[in-house]
Amino acid sequence: MTDAAIPAQELPADWRDFLALTKPRVMSLVVFTGLCGLLAAPASLPLVLGFTTVLCIALGAGAAGALNQWYEADIDALMKRTAGRPLPAGRMDRQSALHFGVGLSFLSVILLGLATNWLAAAVLTGSILFYVMIYTVWLKRRTPQNIVIGGAAGAFPPVIGWAAATGDITLLPVLMFALIFLWTPPHFWALALFIESDYARAGVPMMPVVAGERTTRVQIFLYTLPMVVCALVPWGLGLAGAIYGVVALIGSLIFLGFSAQVGLMRTQVAEGAKAERRLFYYSIFYLFALFLALATDRMMAA
Repeated sequence: MTDAAIPAQELPADWRDFLALTKPRVMSLVVFTGLCGLLAAPASLPLVLGFTTVLCIALGAGAAGALNQWYEADIDALMKRTAGRPLPAGRMDRQSALHFGVGLSFLSVILLGLATNWLAAAVLTGSILFYVMIYTVWLKRRTPQNIVIGGAAGAFPPVIGWAAATGDITLLPVLMFALIFLWTPPHFWALALFIESDYARAGVPMMPVVAGERTTRVQIFLYTLPMVVCALVPWGLGLAGAIYGVVALIGSLIFLGFSAQVGLMRTQVAEGAKAERRLFYYSIFYLFALFLALATDRMMAA
């Protein structure tokens, strides 16, 4: 019997594995900030086109997640947090993940360009390429600054939403981009502190692995300072109203307090771990709250 006559063994992947490739938990924050960028814009889209814009942002984020997992299957297999993903767990072959990621990329960009405008589609293209080529391929395995520079990839969605609605990019979406960009290091390094052993095992040069926990804690606090300033700038410049201003002021002070506890206080290991987790989970709530307040403020003022 020839090899050609032997049926190829099918891997047990199903729709849940393809969904897992898109990193749905990460996608939820991406989609939300993109929606808020769309709602905060001074122009509005018809409901169908608005839904299409959000869908394209989700598809683009999913495409980037799938291509990231395709490229990082080897290190995902070495980390407890990611070993259960479809590729390292052996439920899917790498070629399927690659085709899925590339297909979603083209679909999201072309659909967004046809439905809204090609500026929004160009920014979506840039966000996918940045996450895959700059962060995943170039930075992640080479430098502890990977998440600092690579964080720009996750900062594009509100710009995409704004550009889809207006066809241009002004100061407010740039500030939204800057806020997420500055938020990413303290958010992600807080996570990296309590899964440091995973990154060390996989040989990924995250800040705690390369520079140590103490340096990482200080960096978290230092990056929080410009993030807080950036969060308050839209209110200070009159680009957002009182709702956003109050949420940004109170939320940022709490964020600053948590980051100071992580970065400046000398605590026992168990106490430090609690502070890191508290900052990580609060940082997610903080970004959701800020963007919700901004979108609400802008819509009420319209």
